[in-house]
Amino acid sequence: MLAAILTTFLFAASVVCATQSAKLLGGTEANFWRLALATGLLALWAHLFGQGLSGDSFPVFLASGIIGVGADVFLFQALPRIGSRLSLLIVQCFSAISAAMMEWLWLGTIITPTQTAACVIILVGVAIALAPGTHLNVSRGRMTVGIVFGLLAAFGNGLGAVLSRKGYAVAALARENIDGATAAYQRLIGGLFVAGVCLLVVKRREVAAQVTDAAPPRFPELEKWRRAWPWVLANGFAGQTLGVTCYQWALKTTPTGLVLAIVATAPLVVIPFSHLFEHEPISPRSVIGGIIAVTGAILLIAVK
Repeated sequence: MLAAILTTFLFAASVVCATQSAKLLGGTEANFWRLALATGLLALWAHLFGQGLSGDSFPVFLASGIIGVGADVFLFQALPRIGSRLSLLIVQCFSAISAAMMEWLWLGTIITPTQTAACVIILVGVAIALAPGTHLNVSRGRMTVGIVFGLLAAFGNGLGAVLSRKGYAVAALARENIDGATAAYQRLIGGLFVAGVCLLVVKRREVAAQVTDAAPPRFPELEKWRRAWPWVLANGFAGQTLGVTCYQWALKTTPTGLVLAIVATAPLVVIPFSHLFEHEPISPRSVIGGIIAVTGAILLIAVK
């Protein structure tokens, strides 16, 4: 559970940085560069101290990244539309529910009634704290599109997490010991591929202009990068480097539904950061929901 708790705080810091970088660069470009940064950092560890790209489980972790990390493309479309708090609420809560169901149906992992009750308490607390209210002022159409992107990100995140659990099972059968950082690196390769394809699609006109136009625009735009690079750096390091390493460490030993239930409290950690950077007020409902969610987390840890 310690790894899941560390993941929660790292993901919370990451999503606030992601929101700022997405506003400056656009969601697709911000997502690609934070993945590229994290992949490079984790590659150093994996090839110097870990297992690199070896192992029977590599194809499974690669698929996990393509689906799970690739689903962040949808998250980065949700963030600028509905903000970090509601985006995380949708992604983390629905990820936990879908992952628990998929792992039960596919891998036969059973969560006890007490653990299930603790997970429900956590998700109810998060929902109370971050349910849409006066703190978010967006149009109905923008809200709908943002929620759809959030749900797509949640399903992909849940399936990717279950695939990681499957990857560790494959490694165990092959008597291989894959550490969390190596597993994160193998996953990120797949996610980086998806993000790269999406970036090329979005930037196809700018790329073509470098060849066809007599006076092409500067590419990349230096001014926006002067403001965005600290957010991209912080996002890539906190989220996809340290955060995903702890995430894979947690999934190695703990059922997906339990891990994602703990990680679902990340939106509560985001609240003070959202107040500082996005000027969202901290309401009494947020405090009450936070207390309920923390109570569920304590119960879940005690049961474990």
